[in-house]
Amino acid sequence: MRAVGIVLAGGNNKKMKELSYKRAVSAMPIAGSYRSIDFTLSNMTNSHIQRVAVLTQYNSRSLNEHLSSSKWWNFGRKQGGMFVFTPTITADNSNWYRGTADALFQNLNFLKNSHEPYVIIAAGEGVYKLDYNKVLEYHIEKKADITIVTKQMDESEDVSRFGQVQTDEDGRITSFDEKPMVASSHTISCGIYVVRRRQLIELIERCAQEDRFDFVKDILIRYLHLKRIYSYPITTYWSNISSVESYFRTNMDFLKPEVRNFFFKEYPDIYSKVEDLPPAKYNPGAQVRNSLVSSGSIINGVVENSVLFKKAYIGNGCVIRNSIILNDVYIGDNSHIENCIVESRDTIWTNSTYIGSPDDIKIVLEKNDRFMFN
Repeated sequence: MRAVGIVLAGGNNKKMKELSYKRAVSAMPIAGSYRSIDFTLSNMTNSHIQRVAVLTQYNSRSLNEHLSSSKWWNFGRKQGGMFVFTPTITADNSNWYRGTADALFQNLNFLKNSHEPYVIIAAGEGVYKLDYNKVLEYHIEKKADITIVTKQMDESEDVSRFGQVQTDEDGRITSFDEKPMVASSHTISCGIYVVRRRQLIELIERCAQEDRFDFVKDILIRYLHLKRIYSYPITTYWSNISSVESYFRTNMDFLKPEVRNFFFKEYPDIYSKVEDLPPAKYNPGAQVRNSLVSSGSIINGVVENSVLFKKAYIGNGCVIRNSIILNDVYIGDNSHIENCIVESRDTIWTNSTYIGSPDDIKIVLEKNDRFMFN
């Protein structure tokens, strides 16, 4: 493909609450076996983008471990490959990334040393499938300076945490409101952009000269009426996980057959780092209904409408309903968990009860010693 890829994976979001205390949002587990960033990286490799940079910053240890080998996404190659960049202290610069535009500026040599004429920029918090080639073809056809991938959201959806756009009949964006308190449109930006590489370098350098740091506010909005900025609508499944509610809902969407089939069975595939774990084990008396149970898990109790990640242990007499159990969680006997997200590596004591509500998902954090498996 005639484009180089950049994945913005360094941000934090307070709407994730305790879930982002020990990991970047892009490292959040999804659908039992994946991380959020897997979807963007898979879209990159499936679109035949051979050279990809991942910009990390906040709580990046877990994310960097996940990205330690590029082979899982087929980026282990002589030509191109995957590059992970974190803020670097130099004689000229002692700043962390102060915004998305500043993150690009601090790694501008990656763009300058690339030869592809276009750049695909994508956030690492989206769950979707997209052929970036089609977006690039649209970008060239419209003779656009920048193309933004957009999604028409349902009228009942709260879109206040997204950038909202309006377009003319030709698809050119005429209005861009960044996270307004009152929705001006239910067409939102997905955080995926196509731009000519040389033009991006020019825009980023100008931002730096003017002490501007944000890609959306200081480039997209500022140049809205000076550049030809177009909207490319995505019509298939797309979700952003940057809040507790949306993270919970996205995982629960994978309990729907149509969503599971779209991601797990339809070409192209979604790739992730693979661990050598035994298959899930269902002991006598276990009851599992409409749930995803990942490898390495052991189930003794009742699990309904839930997503269990790797190496979860559910004790005897337990009832787990409408919940997300993250990696390596031990739940003691006779515990009741409903409408909750249980943080990874938690140990839930015997006879514990944690119940949230569909409108107020409870995050369970237990900092106690791990029971030993018998």
